[in-house]
Amino acid sequence: MSLMEHGGGAHNMPVTAVAWASNSSTCPKDFNLISITEDGVAANFTRSFAMKAGYYLCYSKDMSGGMVVSDVQVISDKETVPHGYCYIPEHLEPRASVSKKKRVCVRMVPVGGVETAVLDIKLTAKTRRMLQHYTCLGDMHGYVMWCKKGPFSSPLPQAKPRSLSLDLRQLSLDQNPPPLPLRPSNAPPLPPDRKLSHRRSNLQLNDAVDKVVDSSNIYGISAIDGVPFTLHPKFKTQTNGTTPTNTLNNIRIKSVQDIENEYNYTFTVEENAAKRTRPPTTGSTS
Repeated sequence: MSLMEHGGGAHNMPVTAVAWASNSSTCPKDFNLISITEDGVAANFTRSFAMKAGYYLCYSKDMSGGMVVSDVQVISDKETVPHGYCYIPEHLEPRASVSKKKRVCVRMVPVGGVETAVLDIKLTAKTRRMLQHYTCLGDMHGYVMWCKKGPFSSPLPQAKPRSLSLDLRQLSLDQNPPPLPLRPSNAPPLPPDRKLSHRRSNLQLNDAVDKVVDSSNIYGISAIDGVPFTLHPKFKTQTNGTTPTNTLNNIRIKSVQDIENEYNYTFTVEENAAKRTRPPTTGSTS
């Protein structure tokens, strides 16, 4: 029986690879060797009774490769490999070989490109026993191969833990915070041995606040800051609150036709110049 049968969570994961192996020593890493069938018979494939060395079917559910097995088929040597399928690899001992009368081929697809895949593979002896929820793929060298298909959910990507730098690890909440800029709420107390007048203390306090505002908003100062806004003398109202009449009389609203008449240009000069014929040049006589 498959070793993955005992794992509850791993049983629902898709098969990612299928291969042949001579024994457990040649079986690749992260592969599970099917050494016994579901009815308790040794699952050692041999070409004939005279051969002592056989081979086993194994499969993997390692998702690190990003590929899954979406289908498995058993074909004979007279059949061609279906489109999109390939023969399973062989991890055998030297001089060992797999029978070519019946071959196993699989269809590999990216894990994100399919919703249904092969979830399990089992073997039985060549009997009439049926496995529920499994599909019979065919008989092969005295054994019957079965596979179980179903939907699966791709594993969610796990966020990698971020390593903290040495400086962040050395930070402590007990350390004193950096001094705040001078403001009216945290202005430094006056020295006890000196007494300042009320006006002088207010001037120093306002000067400290202005320095803080200027240093923190240095990039927000524009070129016209500090320039007083004044109206041009010709737009100033008279003493009685009225605007001079000559200013209003000079304002004339042009219509669309006035603008077209003013800027109308017929290109007559250019047209006459283009129509001119250049006088022929007479060659010099010797």
